[in-house]
Amino acid sequence: MNASDESVFSGVRLWVVGNVNRDIKTSPVSAGDYLFRDGETSLAGLTETVGGGGANSAAIAAGLGAAPTFIGQVGADALGQQLQRTFLNHGVACRLHRAADAITGTTVNLVFEDGQRHFLSCLPNNASLRLESLDLEGLEEADHLLRADIWFSEAMLNGGNQRLFQMAREAGVATSIDLNWDPQWGRAPAQEIQRRKDAVRQVLPLVDVAHGNIRELTEFADAPDLPGAVARLLEWGAGGVAVHMGAQGAGWFSPSEYVAQPAVLVEKPVVATGTGDVLSVCLMLLHHRHDIAMADKLRLANRIVAEFMEGKRPLIPKLG
Repeated sequence: MNASDESVFSGVRLWVVGNVNRDIKTSPVSAGDYLFRDGETSLAGLTETVGGGGANSAAIAAGLGAAPTFIGQVGADALGQQLQRTFLNHGVACRLHRAADAITGTTVNLVFEDGQRHFLSCLPNNASLRLESLDLEGLEEADHLLRADIWFSEAMLNGGNQRLFQMAREAGVATSIDLNWDPQWGRAPAQEIQRRKDAVRQVLPLVDVAHGNIRELTEFADAPDLPGAVARLLEWGAGGVAVHMGAQGAGWFSPSEYVAQPAVLVEKPVVATGTGDVLSVCLMLLHHRHDIAMADKLRLANRIVAEFMEGKRPLIPKLG
């Protein structure tokens, strides 16, 4: 494959189950204790976009020329309608359950000048998501299924994810799971955190690719470093692990193959949020291409991530 040939993404049918909400992103702000005191901080700008790891992933796939379907839940409100309209305008097929008893949520994404972020979220529509609300008719036609935002719905965590992956396995569809940061880590009692981790670990034998950054994977696996985390994920049954390694690039780890590729130099980053989603989507869209070397897949994904960070690829749509 020519490392710059993006036609490989065209028409790939990625189905995504995950969060959808409004995301309000701040321009970079200086971190400090002053943010916790009474007062006001002026910003250079605010951006209102589609939000949620699942929603972002579906939009990114559409921007790369794939044929994504997003499956999730919104409230029966104007914001839910606005999100659906934005999806459709950007080439994402929508199967949105409209919950009459839940409002569509919002996340405020604080972006700091040192590259760190903090999310303030109210996501009742995503918290009440249930497998029974998902329109999965025709699942066997998908090329790949992503379960994003695994921690936010108790009903999905408590059996729903397991049944979803079993359905995909029976339909012959490859699967991915995004092991993103659980908002309960560092906050809930240790026993509760362990219960939640165990619920996700139980589904790994049904997962072809587990995705995450180094911090997320080591925390999830209770491992001291990345090699230890990867070893445990593979031992627990994941078919492979795709790692977002930040400035170090990206890596792929499976029982038969360890491959890493350096990051592409970003001269002037203007986007800080969503880079991991971009990398993961690229690898999911290429998962079925066994004729392409993993090193080439990673190189192409890293280049697209760099262009996204430079603002050259507006892959996450603004609300319209």
